[in-house]
Amino acid sequence: MTRVSPPMPIPISEVGFDFDGVIADTAEAFIRLACAEHGYCGFTREDITNFELENCLNIPQTLVEKIFTDILTDSIATELLPMPGAVESLERFAGIGTLTIITARPLKKPVFAWLERYFSGPTREKIRVIATGDHNDKVRHIHQHGLKYFIDDRAETCIQLAREAITPYVFNQPWNRNRHELQTVADWGEIRALVAHAEPELP
Repeated sequence: MTRVSPPMPIPISEVGFDFDGVIADTAEAFIRLACAEHGYCGFTREDITNFELENCLNIPQTLVEKIFTDILTDSIATELLPMPGAVESLERFAGIGTLTIITARPLKKPVFAWLERYFSGPTREKIRVIATGDHNDKVRHIHQHGLKYFIDDRAETCIQLAREAITPYVFNQPWNRNRHELQTVADWGEIRALVAHAEPELP
């Protein structure tokens, strides 16, 4: 895994963002709900070493699917939180241009409801959301919207994008470690360092 900066800041019109695991802290919600509502406690984010959680946690696949379904269909009721720095960074980027979120979620409505809770009206008006319903169907939407860069936490998606002349940045999470040799970002501070914006750096 390497961190390589582009030769100049990336225009906001050329970069897209995944939602779960990059903008929204879906792992935190899963861990919390698994314990509080289903009694599966004692594991942390670091224990999630596989994108398919049933392959690394002692939780039945049916329960994994139920918890994720709860999160994806009602992100407000499940108290899905933003990743640290995501809201502040995207609010700043929205001052430059339109933001593009491409998610593998099948439904856009819960994403819009979540954005309404955490983002200002002017920023929400600058966000387009594409819900593909399939991790492997992001490429055509990225090309369709003229994006050249994409930030995602799923290593397999980023590997696919790299094969399609799209520059991916893997958002570091325990489930993508040692699964790729692509460029990475550790947090939203590193994303801000990549993307062009006019305001001074956050403290």
